[in-house]
Amino acid sequence: MKDLSLHIMDIIQNSVRAEASNVELEIREDLEKDIYSIFIKDDGCGMSDEVLSKVLDPFFTTRTTRKVGLGLSLLKQSAEQTGGKLEIHSKEGVGTELQVLFSHKNIDRPVIGDIAGVIVLLVSANPNMDFIYKHHTIKGEYIFDTKEVKEILEDVSVTDPNIMQYLKELINENLNTII
Repeated sequence: MKDLSLHIMDIIQNSVRAEASNVELEIREDLEKDIYSIFIKDDGCGMSDEVLSKVLDPFFTTRTTRKVGLGLSLLKQSAEQTGGKLEIHSKEGVGTELQVLFSHKNIDRPVIGDIAGVIVLLVSANPNMDFIYKHHTIKGEYIFDTKEVKEILEDVSVTDPNIMQYLKELINENLNTII
């Protein structure tokens, strides 16, 4: 995967398959501590200890459509190439938490990519789910919460193309103030 937003989409698609109702994504950029972190939490079905022990193996997947599950193992490799790490915790019936740490300044850290586009795509493809996206930098914090968005939109769907375009612009404009 070329950028971190695609990894994030892949991981959150796992949350969708795990029938999560709520997904939280938090990105923290700390240049002073040289840390770029991604934290994802869902309230999906979670994983058994057996599945959790195999989830980073590229030749393991719970999906029936293919025989390999490269997403998490590739993300782990990307993090480790920068001196970082990937940790995953899960409990059946509770959900899953994933944290990925990168060296912020390392040249091997993938760029974030089109995170606004990914967030809007996930929201519009899963209108019955709730998403919270937080992004922290030294310049400030931005929070995008679909519960707030849906409340403001009232009867207008987040799947409306005009709303999708507006949300992408909204996210990008707010990110530009803190990045």
